[in-house]
Amino acid sequence: MHDGNARSPLAPVLLAGPTAVGKSAVALALAELLGGEIISVDSMQVYRGLGLGTAKPSAAERARVPHHLLDVVELSEAFDAGQFVRLAAAAVVEIQARGRVPIFCGGTGLYFKAWLEGLGEAPPSDARVRAELEVTPLAELLAELEQRDPLTYTRIDRQNPRRVIRAVEVIRLTGKPFSAQRANWTPEPRTQNPEPIFCLTREPADLRARIEARVDAMFAAGLVEETRALLALGLQQNRNAMQALGYRQVVAHLAGEGGLAETIALVKTKTWQFARRQGTWFRSQLPVERVPLAADADATSVARGLLDRHGRRRAQ
Repeated sequence: MHDGNARSPLAPVLLAGPTAVGKSAVALALAELLGGEIISVDSMQVYRGLGLGTAKPSAAERARVPHHLLDVVELSEAFDAGQFVRLAAAAVVEIQARGRVPIFCGGTGLYFKAWLEGLGEAPPSDARVRAELEVTPLAELLAELEQRDPLTYTRIDRQNPRRVIRAVEVIRLTGKPFSAQRANWTPEPRTQNPEPIFCLTREPADLRARIEARVDAMFAAGLVEETRALLALGLQQNRNAMQALGYRQVVAHLAGEGGLAETIALVKTKTWQFARRQGTWFRSQLPVERVPLAADADATSVARGLLDRHGRRRAQ
């Protein structure tokens, strides 16, 4: 365990990577070696009820190591990077006050970026503008974005309507390119982190096999039933939550838009595509230190290797 009598709090450990790469298992092992607590960096695990589809840590895993920023909002509520930064900052203070080490773990790159670089001055959402954008075809929004902000157009996930809508909304509300506003984000002293962002990676065939196994397990554990119950709680009305892979496709399945086998195959394909985009995003947007994992990598061995690379002194 980490020595709680340290003179100053240890900086957070940052652990990123694509979905299904094995971040959670490594974070658990790290937390047990360091005497740490985990801060989830996941834009979907914040929602109560989104369990199976987000691979949320189990009750047993939460009993092993304290977790933060899980189940913090209802499906009826919105959640964004600003809220993440505020809640994460509070969690870091609490964890360090206990003489423990905050371990950020997740795959939402924007949240990592917001934590490290601060938040911009982008305006809050405008209901009238947002309503207009949401009924505009995605192709038209992309054309507008390409014309008014070519840099964001080249960088944004053009298959994600929510992000495209937000970028165009900010441009319309401010008259300035979204990219220029993001470029003006300035780091705050508390977010200056001299430690590396460890980004776990795997060979493509290995990662894809892990994704397919995870998706099979989610459906076997009852993802369709979980989604049906969440629909009754307002899942379809939450634009953010409906972006969650798995749920979106199961909602379509429940509406009669595909058989179960077809839906499972689609979720596997979409998740693999998403994982590839995550890997590209982390490499291009954050100063990550890549940590390749072998197919048979043991989480504890990986965690010990990270401690060596991190330069931390392990307690006996």
